[in-house]
Amino acid sequence: MPPLPASLDIPKLIGAVEDEILHLVVDRDPTTHGMYEMVRYHMGLDGSGSSGKRLRPLLGLLAFASITGTWERALPGAAAVELGHNFSLIHDDIEDGDRERRHRATLWTVHGVPQAVNTGDAVFVLSRIALHRLTALGFSDAKVLRLMRLYDDTCLALCEGQYIDIWTGEHDTAMSVELYFDMIGRKTAALISASIEAGALLATDDEAVIVRYRQFGWALGLAFQLNDDLLGIWGQEQATGKEPSDLAKHKKTLPVIYALEHATPDDRARLLALYADPDPTAAEIAETMAILERTGAQDYTRGEARRWRDEAIAELDAAGVVQPEAREKLAEIMRSVISA
Repeated sequence: MPPLPASLDIPKLIGAVEDEILHLVVDRDPTTHGMYEMVRYHMGLDGSGSSGKRLRPLLGLLAFASITGTWERALPGAAAVELGHNFSLIHDDIEDGDRERRHRATLWTVHGVPQAVNTGDAVFVLSRIALHRLTALGFSDAKVLRLMRLYDDTCLALCEGQYIDIWTGEHDTAMSVELYFDMIGRKTAALISASIEAGALLATDDEAVIVRYRQFGWALGLAFQLNDDLLGIWGQEQATGKEPSDLAKHKKTLPVIYALEHATPDDRARLLALYADPDPTAAEIAETMAILERTGAQDYTRGEARRWRDEAIAELDAAGVVQPEAREKLAEIMRSVISA
């Protein structure tokens, strides 16, 4: 197995992914300049704001590198993952009415809903076009088609998860802990799992190894979302880059859903009343947090995040092909995004 190159560092990988994406979102002609400008704005590629962590493409490149010792040939797949993630974010911001992302105005608030919807659609198409360069890099048509099928299945799972999220928000039916795990599996774990599986799929024909990487990604995706749920309520702004606001926004993440299932009748009634207040005060948010802590919601969510994180590490080690340097890079990313 070839050694990992010394150049395998996170900033270098992020820069390579962004260069790959920029080749796709370059202006086609003056008439459509505005659309590509909107894509670059949303993705933070125009120099006007943060571009995010690029977590998903990084995981895919590291998965590929952990098997092959190189990462460059996997760049089109990594770019496709990041574009696919961002198409869903553009649409999510519209559907959720979010006016800010990464400390900047969301695309729809700047250019309007119709242009934002169209731009999101364009980013989805670009995510598929990104995969075509794999053929030029020597991957077989069968492998590229299999990867496209994986991406299509993943995008469908994203839409299914968003349907569950929107439907439960529009109806009085309480979301159960079981349904919440189903939803985040489709909305979060599916894309992280696909990112990692794509890297393994491009790197090897060993189906047992590909399955292990897929399961590693799935467990990591669940741990990532549960950690985000914790930070959304108890996180520190300096650590997350945003003020903990899930309670102010009435988001029903795992701690809240667990509390509603396990609280005393009085606490449950009070929690529902607090969530019905459209503009909660700081005192009411503190009271909500106290109820969550009394029911053990914080400890339960942290325990689940740790359980899935440990499961992810176990699946990665069980693959049996991971080079120590690549495993440490993957562990470094897990430590940086999962603090539970």
